[in-house]
Amino acid sequence: MDFEFMKSHIPLYVEAAKMTMKISLIGIVLAILIGLICSLIKTLRIPILKSLVNIYIEISRNTPLLIQLFFLYFGLPKVGIVLSSESCAIIGLAFQGGSYMAEAFRTGIENVAPIQTESGLSLGFTKRQVYFHIVLPQAIATSVPVFCANIIFMIKETSVFSAVALADLMFVAKDLIGIYYKTDEALFLLVTAYLIILLPISLICTWIERRVRYAGFGNTSPISGN
Repeated sequence: MDFEFMKSHIPLYVEAAKMTMKISLIGIVLAILIGLICSLIKTLRIPILKSLVNIYIEISRNTPLLIQLFFLYFGLPKVGIVLSSESCAIIGLAFQGGSYMAEAFRTGIENVAPIQTESGLSLGFTKRQVYFHIVLPQAIATSVPVFCANIIFMIKETSVFSAVALADLMFVAKDLIGIYYKTDEALFLLVTAYLIILLPISLICTWIERRVRYAGFGNTSPISGN
């Protein structure tokens, strides 16, 4: 191992890690919003839109993120739509993550006992109030383990962004290997960078899952979308 080489190139990995975290954060937030909207459409059985959501989920879940990125980056310019590498990465991550989040929300909603809705209605709540104040909070709480798994999954998926020339961690590692042939050093720094990003998130997710379980939620067996 050439430790001097590794030390001198750490700043490159730091910048790449910032880019990876930025894309991940925006993509995850958008995916949660997409997932919430899609799950509402599905559980409320809104005509036509429900069918469109089902088509979106099937396409998103059954095509690799890499293929979706190629479509955005290389396919859309054929019809006059040119997106930057960063935009493609965000859209691609939100597109794929949204379908997993939608299934997480849907699973959580279905795990809420019908008597909860009936009790809310008997107390004088409207259907909208029951949904947003009783059903949805419990659904989110019971789906925390799936949300956490999806978030970690989405961050790990960012390793394919280098395919559309985004200067992320994998891009830097491949660049250094190509220029200096320092494969071991570049890959060691790559693995270390992902561990530094993912390990704290994993620990935080574990802590949140325990807190939710102690509060009386999360004892069901939600189905992971991954």
